[in-house]
Amino acid sequence: MITVTDQQDIKKEKILDAAHQRFLHYGYSKTTMNEIAGDLSMSKALLYYYFPDKSQLYVAVMQKVATDYLKILESRINTFCNLKEAFVFQINTQHDFIVTNYNFFDFFRLNEQNLPDAIWEIVEKVHQSEIDLLVNAINIEAYKGNIKPVENPSEIISLLLDALHGVRVSSISNKKTMFHRKEDLEEIHNKRLLLADIFIKGLLN
Repeated sequence: MITVTDQQDIKKEKILDAAHQRFLHYGYSKTTMNEIAGDLSMSKALLYYYFPDKSQLYVAVMQKVATDYLKILESRINTFCNLKEAFVFQINTQHDFIVTNYNFFDFFRLNEQNLPDAIWEIVEKVHQSEIDLLVNAINIEAYKGNIKPVENPSEIISLLLDALHGVRVSSISNKKTMFHRKEDLEEIHNKRLLLADIFIKGLLN
């Protein structure tokens, strides 16, 4: 028997899915609560019952999107044949995630200097999962004897991810923005792979 709570959860999931599609295609700034309600054939009042404003709805969708990303990372722990495979996987997965959800992330571009704490909490959780994935890969390779044991692997991986995040395109005009233009993402992706390769070679030597 479906309870009232179950029905509410189902309706909430439908709202999140509809909102995600809107944000994904039109971006946060060009999406309205009226449009989301219309997509669901739902009254605006009912939509606001579940989510009091668009920013809170966005945070909820962001949590759902991040959860899907984390599941991908978690599914690959302890599955890599070598260190390079782990690092390439992390970089490629993050790249594909950003490209696929590029318009969705215009909220970050619009609020670059004033992101809500709830968003930062999600970002930190994702960042920590990426660290855990790569630290695990390093520890396994050290256990196998393929590399020397690494002291403070979490700090080293955190530093590497910060360096990867800091990779910029050649164009000077685009060096001061936190979120890159879509046409620059492939160049940044290739540079990150190169930087990771240099890092891995350092561990192997």
